[in-house]
Amino acid sequence: MTDDPGSGRALVGEGFGDRLAQAVERKGTQLVVGLDPRPELFPVELRGDAHLGRAAAADACLRFCRGIIDAVAPYVVAVKPQFAFFEALGADGVRAAEEVCGYAHAAGLLVIADAKRGDIGSTSRAYATAFLEPRESGEPLGDALTVSPYLGRDSIEPFLQSCRLHGAGIFCLVKTSNAGSADIQDLALSDGSPVWHHVARLVAEWGSDLVGERGLSSVGAVVGATHPKAVADVRRLIPHGILLLPGVGAQGGQPGDLAVAFASGPASALVSVSRDVIYAFRAVGATDWKGAAAAEAARLRAEVRAVSGW
Repeated sequence: MTDDPGSGRALVGEGFGDRLAQAVERKGTQLVVGLDPRPELFPVELRGDAHLGRAAAADACLRFCRGIIDAVAPYVVAVKPQFAFFEALGADGVRAAEEVCGYAHAAGLLVIADAKRGDIGSTSRAYATAFLEPRESGEPLGDALTVSPYLGRDSIEPFLQSCRLHGAGIFCLVKTSNAGSADIQDLALSDGSPVWHHVARLVAEWGSDLVGERGLSSVGAVVGATHPKAVADVRRLIPHGILLLPGVGAQGGQPGDLAVAFASGPASALVSVSRDVIYAFRAVGATDWKGAAAAEAARLRAEVRAVSGW
């Protein structure tokens, strides 16, 4: 351990990569459930007066997310709150998001804040403080944060500092699951490789001094499960990074296509599923929304575990 933030060595006992590896080993799962609360999709018992204003909608989101956390906690290693859905409800929504993160931590889960932040110097520093550094309670809002690396190294450095000082993790957008990602990420460089290959190499470089005892870096990559070949390429380009793989289920990704992502160890990839789990009750016509979420999470946990080979 060192006292120099610029030395490149973590100042905390355990980095995010090591903590995640321990959690995956303990719980036997690489599944992450995304929390994307949309009141219009909630069960009738929660919808109530949510249409009357932001405060009521935020309260419904809080109750829904707590219920989902209770249901899926035995089957997932982390939850991934999508902050846009909370922020759309103003201050009440932000308070609800904070309570959801605290509730997930109390349930023994890691929290990946899905906020896709990234900006120049002082702004990224503020984002890092908000999401990754200890608050008055002593606990950070999230254990890790999704970030955009497309503004370059100086926009990422404040987040790397949080990784070094506070054991945080970040997941850099590399090749995203949306169809429009090709507009920029697939553009060919002079050597014929796509832009996202270059970004993947940068991510590997940025995380090289944050590799923990389990061989995993605190700097990972977001790669859409809808692009199996890209998953294989990123695994090769970022051998020590944890891959966060959204896009399974509603977006068309299949767990069976993702085996290569786990080549660097059982915790070297996380499969993230949102709608197919949290709104499972709508697909099967169930009234027990928690039970439906639990059943789908249990099914996916087993499927991902089998695919991982660990």
